[in-house]
Amino acid sequence: MSRAVGGVAELGLDHATITALRALLPVTANEVVQAVIDEVPSYEGALSGRMGGTIRRAVRTALGHFLDVADGADTQQVATEAAYELGRGEVRDGRSMDALLSAYRVGARVAWRGLAAGAVSSGLPAEGLATFAELLFAYIDELSAASAAGHADELAVRGRARERHLERLCRDLIAGANEDVLLTGAERAGWTPPGSLTAVVLPSAQAHAAHRVLDPRTLLLEDLQDSTAVLLVPDADRGHVLRLLADRSAVVGPTRPWTRVASSFTRATRARALSEGTLDTERCLVDLVLAADAEAYADLRARVLAPLRDQRPATARRLEETLRAWLLHHGRRDEVAASLFVHPQTVRYRMGQVRDLFGDITSPERVLELTLALARPA
Repeated sequence: MSRAVGGVAELGLDHATITALRALLPVTANEVVQAVIDEVPSYEGALSGRMGGTIRRAVRTALGHFLDVADGADTQQVATEAAYELGRGEVRDGRSMDALLSAYRVGARVAWRGLAAGAVSSGLPAEGLATFAELLFAYIDELSAASAAGHADELAVRGRARERHLERLCRDLIAGANEDVLLTGAERAGWTPPGSLTAVVLPSAQAHAAHRVLDPRTLLLEDLQDSTAVLLVPDADRGHVLRLLADRSAVVGPTRPWTRVASSFTRATRARALSEGTLDTERCLVDLVLAADAEAYADLRARVLAPLRDQRPATARRLEETLRAWLLHHGRRDEVAASLFVHPQTVRYRMGQVRDLFGDITSPERVLELTLALARPA
């Protein structure tokens, strides 16, 4: 038995006083509800109509349980359970814990004012009135604690459920699910779709710290392969994201419409194999293209550069780097020489060797093949 319940039972209010106080409950309940509406902004307009009638009955019932105890009954558990459910319901109605506790504080003050007047009229002595006040406020504190517990539990349940929905949405997004599935998932998770998303792939150990510095709407999924995680950043300022993640091993994919972020995730995942540290996939597109089919690229190099195969390794390397520079500088001998730190005559001599080995290297098709084959050093 709680202190308030035990104290009320021992207060010794006579039956006539309790009856008189019960008669005040409807008016007191109306005054409590009106005061909450007037003084707690979150309840403005929320306690009218059917809801107002429900809350008034709840207030009368709660105060009635207090008087039941004074009259010898033990209905504290019923009152506590009702207060707990009230707390859960406030979450469903979108009100905060602060609003709920403010309503209790206002309600306690107004309830005491109404019941104290009735107690004095019934002849309760001053010392009894002080004890009555202390016990009433203790009783309402117990009810508010039960409501706070209900509020917290409902938030926790909803939080876990929302986390599961957000995780499922994130999985569907990186898997490239169709738009109807994604829209349903976003609605279920209570997540407002942005215009675009950018995938960031990074080690799982760095994911939560990175998530905290990004847009709060950012989606996080941790349990990917190789201990990696993905962040899906809404409407990202690319430069800002790269600066925030500069000290992490993060790969930032391209920005895509939110329903097509799977392509951003795929590119970021592929790019992660190219380099360590923070990497902007927009700056390594050539490497990504060349690495898209490694076996095909190896076959291309082998075929196009076959004329160098019979040369001594050192000679082959010099001719390859000279041909690469010649292609990059469009055959301008002085620029090729400067890039290789050799004399222009050396370039002329080497390119003579190249032409002897390769034949025509000026046709568009030949230039394209050579450029691709020499895009990455062996």
